[in-house]
Amino acid sequence: MANVSLMPPSFAAAIFDFDGTLALTDGLWRTVDELFFARRGIPYDAEIARALSTRGFAEGAEWCIERYGLDETPEAICAEWTETSIELYKRDVHLRDGAEDYLHYLREQGIPLALATINDRTILASMERVDIFSLFDVVVCGQEGGRSKAHPDIFYKAACELGVGPAGTIVFEDTPDAIATAAAAGFSTCALAVPGSLHQGFETLRSTADVALESWAELYTQRA
Repeated sequence: MANVSLMPPSFAAAIFDFDGTLALTDGLWRTVDELFFARRGIPYDAEIARALSTRGFAEGAEWCIERYGLDETPEAICAEWTETSIELYKRDVHLRDGAEDYLHYLREQGIPLALATINDRTILASMERVDIFSLFDVVVCGQEGGRSKAHPDIFYKAACELGVGPAGTIVFEDTPDAIATAAAAGFSTCALAVPGSLHQGFETLRSTADVALESWAELYTQRA
């Protein structure tokens, strides 16, 4: 692992994931998934959580249909997920403590910022507590980024829209798979731990990424 500082000028641009990384939405998505699978009599488990965590709605719907033999269309599944998610995001979602402060700090330092998330633009726009689009220079959502985060497409697209390449750009993520994808594509990486996540533990994140944080509050000690 490289010794990467999270303070400029150690990087020239930054790309952020949303769910888990900037907002603790694991529980919310677990609720969405539990409701979806309960309606179909399928037990929700860690395998499902991991399988859907790096896939967008369309790819996740196709996975569900193939994995469980569902007689449904991807469009119908996506519509169901969107409807349930909007209601929860609208009233419940806020950013993790310290996350918005760090974003503002980077912008004050002239660092271009991108959001790269498999989440849906309509769902993010429904949030009443967060105007997420005002915090970034570029926002790449869902299928706009191409394939799932098992592939680097979304990170390349975000970097391209910022006018930068992987070298000198850091990616902030919360899952080992997404971190490994970004690292293999040439980006520096920072892992954010998610309390109670069904993903692998913090030590796995720490070993995969260039640098890891248990919370955004740790950044205050770096800036002191």
